[in-house]
Amino acid sequence: MSAVMEGKLSDLSAWKPEGCSIAKAVEIIGTRSAILILREAYYGTTRFDGFAARVGITDAAASTALRKLVDAGLLEKRPYQEEGKRTRHEYVLTQMGEDALPVIIALWQWGDKYLQNGLAPLERLEDTTGEPVRVELRSASGNKVPLENLRVRVNDEWRRKHRRPRTPE
Repeated sequence: MSAVMEGKLSDLSAWKPEGCSIAKAVEIIGTRSAILILREAYYGTTRFDGFAARVGITDAAASTALRKLVDAGLLEKRPYQEEGKRTRHEYVLTQMGEDALPVIIALWQWGDKYLQNGLAPLERLEDTTGEPVRVELRSASGNKVPLENLRVRVNDEWRRKHRRPRTPE
């Protein structure tokens, strides 16, 4: 089973996945530290020490991961000052960071299904109804899309924007 690759994409050896959105996303959030820092931000952690302790990483690793997530635009640094102490910064999710939530939920859901021996340690529930929350692949009209019904093609608008100029003959 696989997705249906359309047009030039049908010959996998004939094209290079230049500008691949998956590769770009993994470049930013593809480390264990980055993903777990995002998890903690979704849970409400905002302070440096909290991220380092809850993720179980060194201060240097936390600093590097937080800086990368801030530079990429998933987190924002905001100053705060406790009475009698110097100004410090907390890390708050941006819209871009919030929009990454389904990615993290999908990993969580996959881990629950395949890595927890049938019993997930935590549940994801919708606050007002108490119903379970899950990530699914669906079309814009709401139809469930199995892998074999997924079609992948080059976006014509992207192609026009990234078309290489012809070289004069």
